[in-house]
Amino acid sequence: MASAPVKDSAENQPFAGFDWLLLLAAAGIWGSSFYFTDIALRAEHPGLITWLRVLFGFCTIMVFPASRRPVEATDHKKLLLLGVTWMAFPLTLFPIAQQWINSSLTGMLNSAMPVMAVMVGATVFNTPTHRKQLTGVAVGILGILMIGLPAASGDTTTALGVILVVVAVSSYGVAVHIAGPLQRKYGSLAVLSRALAVAVVAVTPYGIVGLLDSTWAVDAVVSNLILGVGGTGFAFVAAATLTGRVGAVRMSIVTYLVPVVAIVLGLFLLDETLQTWQLVGSGTLIVGAWMTTRPAE
Repeated sequence: MASAPVKDSAENQPFAGFDWLLLLAAAGIWGSSFYFTDIALRAEHPGLITWLRVLFGFCTIMVFPASRRPVEATDHKKLLLLGVTWMAFPLTLFPIAQQWINSSLTGMLNSAMPVMAVMVGATVFNTPTHRKQLTGVAVGILGILMIGLPAASGDTTTALGVILVVVAVSSYGVAVHIAGPLQRKYGSLAVLSRALAVAVVAVTPYGIVGLLDSTWAVDAVVSNLILGVGGTGFAFVAAATLTGRVGAVRMSIVTYLVPVVAIVLGLFLLDETLQTWQLVGSGTLIVGAWMTTRPAE
């Protein structure tokens, strides 16, 4: 998500070495988050995973001075809603869903965020859309069906897992429209710190329940740290920095790399299996997501 208006020249400059580093860092950390969630679930309740993720992420973001920039009281309600739609609600759903579907599938469905953002923008926020975006939405929905239906046709719990991920990604689609104006006004880190603070408070009761139903495991704790410090901390810092350097459109490349990372880690480290239709569907969804980010011609 963009943190500030970007000069036109930023969109046209070639990537520098540091830009590639930021891009790969954000994509790698976010793409691996589904793998580490899978590892943590072996010992921990989903509620504990979510709680520690937002807590560690909040502590990490607060290290940066920009995160403590004051915000106006008139924006508190928007920040409260953002904390729920961007952090608390979707990050609660992902670990629950991954009890029933594998990390590769979750990562592939996650790339639907730009598609959901256009759909929510057009139907809820009255955001103007053009033909290319609407075509991208149609292509993206086809990709979602190709990914989800083979898995959902297996049993009820697998279908529920797919539905939960789609709902979580739809929540991101709402959040992006709330976050955009706030980030342009205050900067990404100031908005992110408030959203995470709301999320920490919101998920604490569920986290305590999860703590009582979890067991100690070193690999789970390491996964918690990577998810929180990395996925909900440094990855957002990298994405915000990259947006300021190359523009929001080119930063969106991260969205297309995340499922690639998730698929590679799931197949080679977790021995997951995917059907051919799901891989084709992932490519279709990425094309649809790409089309939704293109300007009108």
